[in-house]
Amino acid sequence: MSHYAPQRALLFSLFVLFLPAGVAFAQSREDARLIVATQVLDELHAVPDQSVPTWLMDRAYGVAVIPDVIKGAFFFGGRHGNGALVARDAAGRFSNPVFVSLTGGSFGWQIGAQAADVVLIFATRRSLENFARGQFTLGVSASVAAGPVGRSGEAAAGVEAEIYSYSRARGLFAGVALDGTAIYFDQKANRNYYGRDVTTDEIVNGTAKTSAESARRFIAAVVSGLSPAGATPPGVLGPPPPVATPAPAAAPAPAAEGAKSFPLADPKPGGEPH
Repeated sequence: MSHYAPQRALLFSLFVLFLPAGVAFAQSREDARLIVATQVLDELHAVPDQSVPTWLMDRAYGVAVIPDVIKGAFFFGGRHGNGALVARDAAGRFSNPVFVSLTGGSFGWQIGAQAADVVLIFATRRSLENFARGQFTLGVSASVAAGPVGRSGEAAAGVEAEIYSYSRARGLFAGVALDGTAIYFDQKANRNYYGRDVTTDEIVNGTAKTSAESARRFIAAVVSGLSPAGATPPGVLGPPPPVATPAPAAAPAPAAEGAKSFPLADPKPGGEPH
């Protein structure tokens, strides 16, 4: 298990303690997802050199955080985790959370278990649209690549993908290959949180609403990873900055009536003036 797990369990317990009883029982599991996902982002933003680059967050159409993904293996390997995703609209605002689950598998001679936090950056609108249609397989439904880390101003040479994937295990945060891993809409969790059956589109376009504090804090944690200019809608260039132009030179004052002007050039340079 992740060494962050005890702190996360305590944080969630304190959060539930101060909730009204009805809300605590109805939404506690979904609130827990958002609380832990928020903590993952806060911890990453606190160390900019070990986080998702700001320039990539600014371009993101969607951000998914799946904490404590369990990867276990005894000859047959697999991974599973639950988290949440937010998507941006045309105005650059992030939606309420969409609850998602991640699962994948592999086969080979492997023994061991590990828990890791997974962050996915959806870099194209098409990747989000494909996810909204149903189960979504990384590397099949959209190209996926291990994401760059830190303050780098450019993507790694030759790396272009629809989704960039990251993993943090035992304090180390790095890009990770997740080809073949599926991420899908968690219908039960979304029903519990929003009080009815909803779709990805209803959540993203604002038809399904919530005023829960856990949602507000998760969205705020995502936004805190943007640059000041990050509110520009992804894929849309804003107007160019104004170009400074020199002020027009003042017109010469008209000569006084009767005044005479003389050439400034000396007709005999080097000689005594007359």
